Parts: sequence; structure tokens; C-alpha cells
Amino acid sequence: MDLFEYQARDLFAAHGVPVLRGGVATTPEQASEIAADLGGTVVIKAQVKVGGRGKAGGVKLADGPDDAKAKATAILGMDIKGHTVHRVLVAEASDIAEEYYFSFLLDRSNRTFLAMASREGGVEIEQIAVEKPDALARIPIDPIVGVDLAKAREIAVAASYPEEILDQAAVAIVALWDVFTAEDATLVEVNPLVKTPDGVVLALDGKVTLDDNAAFRQPGHADLVDAEATDPLEARAKEANLNYVKLDGEVGIIGNGAGLVMSTLDVVSYAGEAMGVRPANFLDIGGGASADVMAASLTIVLSDPSVRSVFVNVFGGITACDAVANGIVAAFGKLRDAGEQITAPLVVRLDGNRAAEGRAILAAATLPGVEQNDTMDGAAKRAAELAAAAK
Repeated sequence: MDLFEYQARDLFAAHGVPVLRGGVATTPEQASEIAADLGGTVVIKAQVKVGGRGKAGGVKLADGPDDAKAKATAILGMDIKGHTVHRVLVAEASDIAEEYYFSFLLDRSNRTFLAMASREGGVEIEQIAVEKPDALARIPIDPIVGVDLAKAREIAVAASYPEEILDQAAVAIVALWDVFTAEDATLVEVNPLVKTPDGVVLALDGKVTLDDNAAFRQPGHADLVDAEATDPLEARAKEANLNYVKLDGEVGIIGNGAGLVMSTLDVVSYAGEAMGVRPANFLDIGGGASADVMAASLTIVLSDPSVRSVFVNVFGGITACDAVANGIVAAFGKLRDAGEQITAPLVVRLDGNRAAEGRAILAAATLPGVEQNDTMDGAAKRAAELAAAAK
């Protein structure tokens, strides 16, 4: 889960990272009140989870409450790369002597944590990495040992931070490591980390990505979810403990195992390309194929008005295909008893453990709108044909 800047700033402050005072506003009047409390010049920053805010006019300085109200009025409701601005961060403005870059992240390719730091901040890190690779220090972090002041100073030296701020930078880096570990983050980034004209180190901007897999031990993270941007179907699927992602297509996808579902998306995309048909979603039922799971899956997939057909693709392993078939049959019964209709044809492909038994169960059930196909390619093509015919 990516956080807004104001949420990252609040986490930074809670863990002792040096930040400037500020508050979040959803109306121009609130922005004016915060500016009055802060006093002096403030910066009004659009809160969207995308870069390029400054170039789009989403970051403005304001002199006093009235000016803050006017600037917030201009920014709220603005569209920045397809993201509508619903709130702004109103924070103290700061003069900047130098800008630096710093981040902790999960280095998946090397299966470790990584600190990245550069004396050249304020620009996209990808630009630094390409144009000046030697200016970007990459320091692997042993998760068992962690980051103490000595390690933090080593990172700051490797990044060529100025000698006069090394001690302050080290303290900030340790605090950022605390954010990274205590909050179960996969990314903690500060760009820019700045030195003010009087030599004070501050985190002026923040980006944090939290690991959703750790949500069970981070109950407070539920309050950080951006409900306005969450797709309603994805929210319903999450409540049902289903791994669902909505896509812009016409063929609903239900499968067991993330790898199989990803492959199914590719096969359906290829089969439907000539017909203008694409996958409508990613839905992984995992190892569960009970009537409740299948009923919930079908309900969510068919609640998408774009869905014209559904492809159920199951490879039986630990979960046998006959259990999946029984789950589908029972799901039809549950939906019928609840007064819900199956509004699109289903193509089912069962393979693997007890596939023959599963196919026999479905054949005997003679469910309306359900047909079987023995191959993944054949089933994908048939699902695409049915969706194209229904468009």
C-alpha cells in the first residue's frame, strides 16, 4: 500500500525523523486555518500518489492564511496524471541550501534490504541512476544486524554527504530505518532530504510503501487505506479474503494459484486479441474451492458489468478437481437460493488431481450456461468467443 505524503510525514514524525510542522486539509478553509496556526510562509502540496506534482502546478507557496486559501482552492480538484486532488498538505516552508536523496527498500533480486543515498536529490532517482550512476550509493543492509549510528554514518559517507551534516544525517537515517522495520515497509524514501541555510537536516518529502502481507500485525494501517480510490469490487473481495484485482476487460478469470491466474490472463489476452476481448480481472481462490469460496468468487466477478463470460481455470494439486467441481455446483445452488442469477456463460477447465472425476460431476449437474473444455488454450479461446458474441 502506497501512502500519501502527509501519511508518510506523520509516520516519520512518530519515529523521530526531522520534519516540518504541517497538517492536511480537504477544503480551502481548512488550509487557511492550518496556515494561520503555522504562521509565516507555507507550502501547499497536492496529495496524489503520483510524481510530477510541481510541474503540474500542484505545489505552491502561500504567504498567510488568505493566500493559502486561494492556493488550496486552485489545487483541490485538480487532475494530475489522472489523479484527482482531494486533499492538500499545508506545511511550513523552508529555505534550502542543499538537497540529497535517501531511501531504504526491499531488494527482491538480491533478497535483502538496501539503502540508497545520493548527494544529488530533488530529481527522480531513476535519472540519477542512469545519468550519474557513481553518484548513487547502494549499501546492502543485513536485516539481522540492522542500522545503528555507525552504519548510518557509513551510508552517509558513501553518499558523499557533507562532513558538517554527517552526525545529523546519521540520526535521521537510524530513525528512517525504524520507520522501515517497525511499520513493515518495503520502501521508505526521502527526496529531498535537505540541509537548510543554518545547517539543519530535514526530510521535506516522503514516500512510504507498506507491506500488505504484514497487515495482520499492523492494525493501525487500516486507517491509512485510501477508501476513495479503492475499487468497490476489490474492497468486497478483500472482505471475503479473495485475491482480486479489477482489470479493463470482458472475460472474468477465476483460478487457483497466482502463477496459474497470471498465465490465464496472458492466454485470454492472446486468444481475444483479434476479437477485441481482454481479461476483466485477476482472481485467485488459492487452495480453497468450497461452495462459499466459489459463490463469493462468482458473485464478485459477475458484479462487474463489463464481464461477458467467465473462465474458471483450475489445476488440481492439493485441492482436487472433484472438490472444485462440487464447489461450483454448490455455488450455483447457493446463488439460486439467494435469488442471484448467473448472468454470463462459464467455461471451466479442470486438469490435474482427480480431473476426470471433477469433469464427470460438472457434466452430471448440467448447470445452465456452463461448458467444459479440456485444454487451457481451448478454454481461453471459447471464453473469448462467448464474450465477443455478447458485446
